[in-house]
Amino acid sequence: MIRLMRAVFLFMAAGIVGQAQAHDLRPAYLAIAESAPETYAVTWKAPALGERRLAIYPRLPKSADETTPREGAFLSDAYVERWTVHAPAGFAGEMITIDGLPESRTDVLVRIERLNGDTSTARLTPASPSFEVPASMGLRQVAAAYLGLGVEHIIFGVDHLIFVLALIMLVRGWKRICLTVTAFTVAHSFTLGAATLGYLNVPGPPVEAAIALSIALVAVEIVNVNRGQESLAARIPWLIAFAFGLLHGLGFAGALSEVGLPNHAIPVALLFFNVGVELGQLLFIAIVMALFAILRRPWVRIVRPDASWAHSMPLVVGAYCIGGVASFWLIERIAGFWT
Repeated sequence: MIRLMRAVFLFMAAGIVGQAQAHDLRPAYLAIAESAPETYAVTWKAPALGERRLAIYPRLPKSADETTPREGAFLSDAYVERWTVHAPAGFAGEMITIDGLPESRTDVLVRIERLNGDTSTARLTPASPSFEVPASMGLRQVAAAYLGLGVEHIIFGVDHLIFVLALIMLVRGWKRICLTVTAFTVAHSFTLGAATLGYLNVPGPPVEAAIALSIALVAVEIVNVNRGQESLAARIPWLIAFAFGLLHGLGFAGALSEVGLPNHAIPVALLFFNVGVELGQLLFIAIVMALFAILRRPWVRIVRPDASWAHSMPLVVGAYCIGGVASFWLIERIAGFWT
């Protein structure tokens, strides 16, 4: 039992530390919006932890002259800077570079919006820290950009992945897992679209806190099943997954709102962002199921080949770890209401 408690404590500590380090992995945002002819409002949002910001900086074309001083401040988990530039020739055909990006572990999402409604969106990476601004984005470019954004969001969305992991741990059997994950997918696709298109408007902080609570509740259900208690979540997991999926969809929409949608291709952008989220989620599920299969191998000797997941000690330890990390997130996010 002492060894078990040590394992739980170490896993929880690793999760908390990992969450702190994840701030440096979250994408940065560069928004350039034309507010008047030849005048652009620039917003730069870089990941930060406390008073320490990530050392990456946008470099705009030399033809874009700054007309107002930069105003910056630390807000929550980011450093936000705003200023105005005068660009007589606009940005089409010009290069935008993020200095310091090759030395980092994050990506940068760039959005350029013009007065006529045309929008250009790009994702810059450490391997590709620059891009040439197109005069306009075709549907293929929009699809590729938002597909990548969707995959990236689910990869960096540790809380969403842990919730999916908890569902897999709760449910037994491939058919039930598929039904449960499908219900989760349908639900968050619905609220993602509704919130992004403006039909739902829910503040972000309460949503993030509720997402953490949903993870903790599923972790409790895993433990209850192990104790032989009746569990609604275990009997009809797809219903629970659907209900919580509606909530997680609002979280996805909050991330997408940071980048926005191109006015000329909103359906395409929304569709491929959602497809990207699903691809990332399916990849994660495949990895988890492969790991579970390995743990059942006799030569691994972590889980007996004849043991059911609902009554295996590693599963219980994992549930306590997930519940501990989710509780930490819940307290942290509720405390953020007043900071």
